[in-house]
Amino acid sequence: METTVVWVLFGSFLALLLVGAPITVSLGVSAMAAFMYLDENPIKLVQIAFRSVGSFPLMALPAFILAGALMEASGISRRLVRIAESFAGPITGGLGAATVLACIFFGAISGSGPATTAAVGMLMIPAMVNRGYDRGYASAITASSGGLGIIVPPSIPMVIFGISGMGMQAPAEAVAKFGEFQSLSIPKLFIAGFLPALLVASGILVANYFRSKKRGYVGISENWSIKEMVTTIRSGIWSIMAPLLILGGIYSGFFTPTESAIVAIFYTMFVGIFLHKELKLKQFFHSLETTTWITGRVLLILFTATVFGRLLVENEIPSIVAQGLLNFTDNMYLIWTLIIFFLVFVGMFMETLATIMILTPVLLPIMYSLGVDPVHFGVVMVATLAIGFQTPPLGENLFVASGIGGSTIEEISIQAMPFSILAIIAVFLIAFFPQISLFLPGLLGY
Repeated sequence: METTVVWVLFGSFLALLLVGAPITVSLGVSAMAAFMYLDENPIKLVQIAFRSVGSFPLMALPAFILAGALMEASGISRRLVRIAESFAGPITGGLGAATVLACIFFGAISGSGPATTAAVGMLMIPAMVNRGYDRGYASAITASSGGLGIIVPPSIPMVIFGISGMGMQAPAEAVAKFGEFQSLSIPKLFIAGFLPALLVASGILVANYFRSKKRGYVGISENWSIKEMVTTIRSGIWSIMAPLLILGGIYSGFFTPTESAIVAIFYTMFVGIFLHKELKLKQFFHSLETTTWITGRVLLILFTATVFGRLLVENEIPSIVAQGLLNFTDNMYLIWTLIIFFLVFVGMFMETLATIMILTPVLLPIMYSLGVDPVHFGVVMVATLAIGFQTPPLGENLFVASGIGGSTIEEISIQAMPFSILAIIAVFLIAFFPQISLFLPGLLGY
């Protein structure tokens, strides 16, 4: 029975994807087909889907999306880019380096890869082209750096991973073998993502330096200007305060991630209306429209992916996959290698949030069986799937950067290849050395 249900579930899911059905439709229809095969009441599907959004941490999702949209409309993102440019100074490939820094700044606000790519790309791609950068290269480094938006805290995919994994307990045999596992919480995931994000960003910066040196892309200025740095920081002080307020409040325990997102919204509105005076009624309604569209799309995926995941768990598919993998090998490094390449492959074809919701119930029990900290695995999973934003055919960041820069998807994909390779190397380092992820949570007492 279980084997047949798996064939019905995955067979219909893959068939619908192959004929071009949206991921939400594919998940929902395949789950309904499995329910009908099992002769269960279809109302159960609706009940599971409805309960999937009854989570307090999930409220952070639309709030962070709205905060990011408002910060772009209120001029905060533009000021962060100027600060990044002043710090890049005479570094070879300075505008490329400034793009990476700007994506880190904006990623600490939006928590979204495509949103980071769009906000930074609108300013940096034309600036790089005007300074003699190849249009495809300018788009490629922006698309690659935009993926940092989901690793740098606060991260929407980490919120989704936290929600997906919180209800899962380590198997009794794993606890007996390795002892009690660390609890999984969204603030801990946020903190754990900080150093891995810097590692991935460092790889992009190194690649940018050597490629820019070869291409002759000089720095923004001949020398660093302390005066210019001070001027940009002074004009953008309220912009710098935005990520500091969000992250500082979460890490200090003053408020939860969900509450921090609400604080970010009101802070941005205050800065945009009364200090920068750039947030007008038209931009405000456009930000609401953007938030509604993105949130609606994500929640539809969440509805159907939750039902899909529940069917997997009820039919013990995760334990079967875990046992099969452990029978194949018990070498930790080989298992990490298989999982990372699997996630890279899946990330090329599936949306990040849907992938997390579908695969967390399957892969997390495997990692528990190997004694892997769930926070560490969550960071590796999100960092690996971030690579999918810059790889075809799905690569959302590629489409955003292509729309802004005017280069073809094929050209940007080729130019982004070295950045993707370095990102994969960084992911392996994060996986093989857990303290890269777990050092800061331990230092802060989480």
